[in-house]
Amino acid sequence: MPERYAVVITTINPPTRAVQEIARDAGRLGAEFVLIGDSKSPADFDQPGATYLDLAAQRAIGFRFAELVPERHYARKNIGYLVAIRNGATIIVETDDDNIPRDSFWEERRPSVPARVVDTRDWVNVYGYFADAQIWPRGLPLDRILQKPPALSGFPVENIYCPIQQGLADENPDVDAIYRLVLPLPFDFKQAEPVALKGAWCPFNSQNTTWWPEAFPLLYLPFHCSFRMTDIWRSFVAQRIAYLNGWGLLFHSSTVFQERNEHNLLRDFEEEVPGYLNNERIRVALDALDLPTGVSTIPEAMRLCYGELVRMDLVGAEELPLLEAWLDDLGRMQP
Repeated sequence: MPERYAVVITTINPPTRAVQEIARDAGRLGAEFVLIGDSKSPADFDQPGATYLDLAAQRAIGFRFAELVPERHYARKNIGYLVAIRNGATIIVETDDDNIPRDSFWEERRPSVPARVVDTRDWVNVYGYFADAQIWPRGLPLDRILQKPPALSGFPVENIYCPIQQGLADENPDVDAIYRLVLPLPFDFKQAEPVALKGAWCPFNSQNTTWWPEAFPLLYLPFHCSFRMTDIWRSFVAQRIAYLNGWGLLFHSSTVFQERNEHNLLRDFEEEVPGYLNNERIRVALDALDLPTGVSTIPEAMRLCYGELVRMDLVGAEELPLLEAWLDDLGRMQP
């Protein structure tokens, strides 16, 4: 049975270069291109080659989750994941409307890949494996940014199952506001062998990430937290549960380059402060949870993880009904 790809983006802009090129080239993978709008999206938004849903279309599509979620939020992207899954996607590639694909973006993907497997139980700055200069991913604790990752030569190459795979982005990569304020850009990563984490911790983002069905529940982006932490804290929940189930988390060389949308860097910094102060606390707290094992128990493991983030007062209690609606909509689509 052939794989069915979907590319999912949320946008509040007129069609960007990235959106136009993805719509043009999605057929190279036979991919559906799902675009999710919001209240700030242009009323006359039109992009041939894409399945575009404005707010009215999202509410009418039949998902309980879509009827409950707030407007004006990046996490409305969750609706795009649900649409892609309902339309039969077996591989979801998520990106953003300012990430322009290179030819390698359109290569077929496999969940099991040969990679160096880093199984240390600590934070690892994976960017260090793809760069000679100092650079770190958004969400890495600040007291770890100068710490070099362990040498790859000390880890084996294995064929490892990785149903979550993070691709890097060149020119304007996913770094935090501190990096952007004090260090030079643009920046291009080296092309290097893929690295799989298995037990090690490193934040991953929602800008160039591929997901397979067993991991689909973990796509969930929380609403009631810092905007700049929604995909980062999702990544911590996802990797905790991934490792519990024996999966690896893959990082691979850049397949996109970013022409970044306009940002206020000081506002980004303010939104990242909860991460600077709490990401290590989250790692420790999630590690300490007694979670159930097995793919069928992922929803319960997610409830426990997000419940802990609520208990820590990092995610609002309003998140839990949204998570339940997400899990319910997913459950009703399972055969």
